[in-house]
Amino acid sequence: MAAAAVALSLTLGAAACSQDSNSIAAQANSGDRKGYISGDGTIERVAVADRKQPLQLSGTTLRGQHWKLSDERGKVVVVNVWGSWCGPCVREAPDLQKAWTQLHKSGKPVQFMGIDYRESAETGLAFVQSNHITYPSLADDGGQALLALRGKAASTPTTLVLDKQGRIAARVSGPVDTATLTGLVQDVLGARA
Repeated sequence: MAAAAVALSLTLGAAACSQDSNSIAAQANSGDRKGYISGDGTIERVAVADRKQPLQLSGTTLRGQHWKLSDERGKVVVVNVWGSWCGPCVREAPDLQKAWTQLHKSGKPVQFMGIDYRESAETGLAFVQSNHITYPSLADDGGQALLALRGKAASTPTTLVLDKQGRIAARVSGPVDTATLTGLVQDVLGARA
């Protein structure tokens, strides 16, 4: 009798846990991406004298082309780490595209490069095409591109503004808007290296 009561208690306890909408399992299975942790939009600027060595970033774009940061010397490069599974990344995408369009049309030496993280190139390319993103993105390479960023992209989204030598000049940890990003780029363009 006591064994039956214990078994019934365990069965009811397990059933209660599996139906709890706040349980870890229920949240993971819901697909609504609750609990995602993103940066808070903190902006870090790095003075010219405090900038480290240039990054050694390279990879293959979502469209299959090889790209190296060292080929962009003389340009300010904006690197944005994103994924279509990341809600804040999806929300900031129009702002990034608007900033790219404005800066590209201005004729200033600026290049944007996304790093599509934790998804297939096909999924990333579908997102880019459906959202009319015109600047390129590197395909996920198992984290090699993130390693090249020296720990400066701990969450998605993260946006780095690199100076004309490829050194980190500014970082936004979390979503960025058009005005903030274009302002950071303009600051780096105007800085004396």
